[in-house]
Amino acid sequence: MAVRPITQIGAPVLRQRARELTHAELASPEIQALIDDLIDTMHDARGAGLAAPQVGASVRIAVIEVPADPPHPYRPAIPLTVLVNPVLTPVDDERFAHAEGCLSVPVLRGLVPRAARVRVQAWDRHGAAIDEIVVGLTAATYQHEIDHLDGVLFVDRADPRTLATMAEFERHQLPEVIAAARAVVARLGG
Repeated sequence: MAVRPITQIGAPVLRQRARELTHAELASPEIQALIDDLIDTMHDARGAGLAAPQVGASVRIAVIEVPADPPHPYRPAIPLTVLVNPVLTPVDDERFAHAEGCLSVPVLRGLVPRAARVRVQAWDRHGAAIDEIVVGLTAATYQHEIDHLDGVLFVDRADPRTLATMAEFERHQLPEVIAAARAVVARLGG
């Protein structure tokens, strides 16, 4: 297990569709070590998620975890989740604006329209099927990480008028974003 460098915007691997894995590949020591490294790197960077392309590996794996006491207390907890070959399908047409940042784009934040409810179909790290519906801020976190597997960064989806450096985001947008996030959690859960 190791903390890997996080690939930054501009690196070609962040703009490629990552390849799917077979069950045999998933079971390999190399891929299991990659999963452990993704988890270690996410924890070290204090991120809510990390996708394999963000550490330079173009395979369809993402890890997600939001602790019960996150830096942003309005965010619902998400247990450690490993998604392999994930497919997300919106459950309905409802969307909301979600404030996002990214470990691969560390200086910017912006509002991204996200589906309010998505069905997640994937494998866990052992190849067992995952099939669940996630909602609200949790659904937005899943969408952000799965976008990485398709070569999409949050800045591609963000309203460009909302992009701000972290300092300016905190100065001018944070109170409204927290209020909006709490409203989403109150209405949708997750």
